[in-house]
Amino acid sequence: MNDPYTSPPEQPLAQPAPRKKSGLKKFARRFLIVLLLGLAVFLYIRYFYVFGVGSKAGELNYFVRKGYVFKTYEGRLIQAGYKTTVPGTIQSNEFEFSVVNEKVAQQLMSNSGAFMKLYYKEYFGALPWRGMSRYVVDSIISIGKTNGPATPFQ
Repeated sequence: MNDPYTSPPEQPLAQPAPRKKSGLKKFARRFLIVLLLGLAVFLYIRYFYVFGVGSKAGELNYFVRKGYVFKTYEGRLIQAGYKTTVPGTIQSNEFEFSVVNEKVAQQLMSNSGAFMKLYYKEYFGALPWRGMSRYVVDSIISIGKTNGPATPFQ
């Protein structure tokens, strides 16, 4: 039945062939992904991976809060003994460190000049908001007076 008023059924349009990505675009995308992952791993290892932990003992020489944008706590511990880098000179062993924990910082601030044993973490690099040193003290093992025995810190 050919009805002159009805149109013949429509034929589906031919689908264009899927375009293949060029080899250069594929390479560039993969290179960018590998580059970003490599950068993320590098930054993690450089600034967040704890390289070493330990303790240091000595007399707290100074402890200050300073900084232009990020105010951080910085301190110096004078250790027993001497070191020499140049023959014929004597220099004391100094341990420079940063503190992030406010409670630990207040304890150190109030005990300047005392003999201390400090627990620290060592990183490969310093972050501005974490302090100027690669060494970050996160707890106090003991505090004692310079001429007396050390007592455990609770």
